[in-house]
Amino acid sequence: MDFSITDLDPGDEIAVQQTAGVLAAAFPGHAEWSHMETALQEVIRSLAPPRLSRVAQSANGSVLGWIGAVPLYAGNVWEIHLLAVHPACRKRGIGRALVEDLAGLARGRGGLSLWVGADDEDNRTSLGGADLYPHPLEKLAAIQSLPLHQHPFVFYQKLGFVLAGVLPDANGRGKPDIFLVKRL
Repeated sequence: MDFSITDLDPGDEIAVQQTAGVLAAAFPGHAEWSHMETALQEVIRSLAPPRLSRVAQSANGSVLGWIGAVPLYAGNVWEIHLLAVHPACRKRGIGRALVEDLAGLARGRGGLSLWVGADDEDNRTSLGGADLYPHPLEKLAAIQSLPLHQHPFVFYQKLGFVLAGVLPDANGRGKPDIFLVKRL
């Protein structure tokens, strides 16, 4: 698939709307982003400096994927917030390209690490639905993605991210946030 990655231009209303559509399509049933109105608000938030907001676009300008990032710890660490690829465009290297592009930009801005939180709100890992106390790190060390619905942590590991922690019950009882990090 032929695509290019560029900054999301806040003045390009069509691209901003398409980006919100990609976000809504990528997270169906997710209370925060599955509706165009809330997805659009998230995309608009991503455009505020010093954040990064990048899109993968086809040759005809259609938005295929989007990634945003927020600098933390005086810019030493960048958080991926969010990564979304339209479901019809997955498994074509778009997500990988967006993450690699973002890593290069963050490194160029002095970033030392890139991290991401990968929520398990729908029991797609061995941690979902489980009581992780009293030893959450032991359970994290044995994490597995469930066979039918590969969890995003597997995707990030393929890109060189390593498990760095877990926040039990971050999204409700039995719904942890799984932290991964990569040195830039």
